[in-house]
Amino acid sequence: MLILVYNEDTNNIEKYNRSFGDPMPYINNKYLIVKEFKSNSRTTILWTTKKTMIAFNNTRVRFQKGIYVGYAFKRIFEGGHSGQSQHYAGTCFDCGQIWTYSKRKELYNLARKINVWSYVEPIAETPTWIHFDKRNKNPACSAGFPLIKQGSKNTYVMILQDALNNMGRFLSIDGIFGKNTKDAVINFQRYYGLSVDGIVGCNTWRKLVDIANGMGVSNYTKYYS
Repeated sequence: MLILVYNEDTNNIEKYNRSFGDPMPYINNKYLIVKEFKSNSRTTILWTTKKTMIAFNNTRVRFQKGIYVGYAFKRIFEGGHSGQSQHYAGTCFDCGQIWTYSKRKELYNLARKINVWSYVEPIAETPTWIHFDKRNKNPACSAGFPLIKQGSKNTYVMILQDALNNMGRFLSIDGIFGKNTKDAVINFQRYYGLSVDGIVGCNTWRKLVDIANGMGVSNYTKYYS
């Protein structure tokens, strides 16, 4: 399994090869293994960020017991969540689905208290699970993905590249917004009558995810089994 990790401290994309039973990068003592993070996705490539993994690790250490992860990573064309879900960025966890309410409430209170997550969803909105994520705090659209452009480097670029690939653009999923990615964005914007600037802001994200979310794997997608 190929795992791409955006390291916010160095602004680099790190590559790891791990088996299903191995811990995710930056995770201690198998507190989160690859199979758990992969969840029910059929992918052969995963991505996340260093800060997301450290936040989960810190949460597990403070919780002092195992955390059941029912839903974590998902590629955008697999769907299953809203168009601009943080699951597609690899920064999000839905946990505790098999637990009692009191145990979920315990994790919820801890996640809010330790202040390592960007967002902890109110428990009233998640009656059978606990949601926390390490999203980018500067969304181009409300509760969505950030503006990205040439020179950007993060997992949101990976979402973009993955979606465009599934539409036949043939980009490497590397998290780096270079010339090839910009050209593909320009072609996408031109085809759908958007402002042609090569920048993925609110309108481009909305159109992209409307098309990509849940469309299913296409013959163009390389990393899918």
